[in-house]
Amino acid sequence: MLKSFFAALALVAAPAAADEAAAPLPVPAFDATLANGGSETAVLAGGCFWGMQGVFQRVKGVKQVLAGYSGGGAASAHYEDVGTGTTGHAESVQVVFDPHVVAYGRILQVYFSVMDPTTLNYQGPDAGTQYRSEIFAADDAQRRTAEAYIAQLAKARIFASPIVTRVSMARGFYPAEGYHQDYLLHHPDQPYIVVNDLPKVEKLRRFYPQLYRDRPVTVAQR
Repeated sequence: MLKSFFAALALVAAPAAADEAAAPLPVPAFDATLANGGSETAVLAGGCFWGMQGVFQRVKGVKQVLAGYSGGGAASAHYEDVGTGTTGHAESVQVVFDPHVVAYGRILQVYFSVMDPTTLNYQGPDAGTQYRSEIFAADDAQRRTAEAYIAQLAKARIFASPIVTRVSMARGFYPAEGYHQDYLLHHPDQPYIVVNDLPKVEKLRRFYPQLYRDRPVTVAQR
């Protein structure tokens, strides 16, 4: 069932959690991926994939963003199944980017800025293991970079509560159904999007103007 079923609830959603980033986050001090070169792919889970896709579609250097499912098997990588919270998947985005324009560390900086890494198995009005925050590293360099950045944020006490975002090795990404792709771009007036996701895009524009682009990359451009 689409999240639009819960759009009315979003209208009365509580204010943003205190642990959400209220200011630009520090640049990662360590990025082991800088030596990789070539095109890179990041897979990130941080709540509803509509908002995450909408954010990264506006990051300079990003070539493609797909909404999909990570952490479970191919057979159950379908919206209705994942929505039960029993398949092991997390709603996620696959971000293909040019590391010469935007480094993996900066991708993580944006990621931790637009979701709450201190809430276990929920983001905003959405609850369940499918809404957990998790970084699916493509290689050891990404894993070490993500772990180092989490440690950096924790040491600096950026968030009032402990960071619960998991870092694991990628084990398959399955694109979501077509009607989920570019959802924020196609439905900017939907109450759920207005309340929960457009503020994330605005946070990107306000916090990181040097990374923000007015014209988003779309799935249709693939």
